[in-house]
Amino acid sequence: MMILTDKKPRVNVEGILTSEELHEIDHYMHHYPYPRAACLDALKIVQRRNGWVDDAQMNAIAQVLGMSLADLEGVATFYNRIYRRPVGRHVILVCDSIACFLMGAESLTEAFQRELGIQLGQTTADGRFTLLPICCLGNCDKGPTLMIDEDTHGLVEISSIKTLLEKYV
Repeated sequence: MMILTDKKPRVNVEGILTSEELHEIDHYMHHYPYPRAACLDALKIVQRRNGWVDDAQMNAIAQVLGMSLADLEGVATFYNRIYRRPVGRHVILVCDSIACFLMGAESLTEAFQRELGIQLGQTTADGRFTLLPICCLGNCDKGPTLMIDEDTHGLVEISSIKTLLEKYV
């Protein structure tokens, strides 16, 4: 016979999630009718520390929110700004939508690859930059557009790449 209680099962997440992360996740959990609804917030909170979310952190988040690891993985892989593997200190997202493509995004991407010495999906040897495609940044009238960290840059010209990268140490 199973007895249902209001108590959440105790989760041993010590050393996996910080007390600050747990406190912040708990804060968001109370904003929703179901704790699992805070999963995207929790992923963002944990990613903020290292730039990505590893398997142990995924398992801990799933336990804290009372959801399956598979469901949490589905959310993490759906959102293209949740990273499941290490990324550089700065993530460069180059828009490859049709509007940006028509305005030269392909040439811009090739120029970034040459300048950084990496291909799409790779990180520079010094860990400074990761270069990724993104399907749309919603800045279609200013293409080609890219985002570095949280900064959107529109009408980016190949000649401005070096100057742009120097802003991100």
